[in-house]
Amino acid sequence: MTPRSLAFYVDVVTTGTMLGVGPADSPDRVTEVLGPDFAENTFGSRSMCRDYGLAEFHWDRAFADRPWSGSHFTLQVHRLAYRDRTLVNEKLRDRYGRFTPRLRFEKLRRLLTRRGVPLLEIPESPGNAPYFRTFWQSGSRAAVSVIGTYGEYSTPDNLRVGDVYSVQAPMAAEEVEWRRKRVAG
Repeated sequence: MTPRSLAFYVDVVTTGTMLGVGPADSPDRVTEVLGPDFAENTFGSRSMCRDYGLAEFHWDRAFADRPWSGSHFTLQVHRLAYRDRTLVNEKLRDRYGRFTPRLRFEKLRRLLTRRGVPLLEIPESPGNAPYFRTFWQSGSRAAVSVIGTYGEYSTPDNLRVGDVYSVQAPMAAEEVEWRRKRVAG
């Protein structure tokens, strides 16, 4: 992992944004920053996702004539394991350089801890446990999903236990509390 690409992940988890754009930014603003190379999926006239390769941004709206409202973005880190050099778009490569196929969670966690950015493990959704583990950063509301244990048909064969699967922002404090209550109750 290059130090510059590690800096990318640290920036995302620390700020809950990517290159300064966050989940609440408009589709036009995200495209202004990340560039016009994306695949767009709409689900009816009220949900949209733009896939920039490594990153996906999601928006919703109440009615077709209303503006889009950002809901979240996800870094699909697991896609890097396919070793497709075009996955990381030009804007990210220009700023952060080469991205390696895997991101080790403990390396990311150490760097974040040194910067005073703690990650708290939160209960996993029942459908994903024990194969995945989730760690949350309360300040940025970013969530890091990590391979917890191997499971045939449950985890990717090209990732190892301890590899980061994805990073999502935001994960609301209410979601974290709901997960905690579900485990306790």
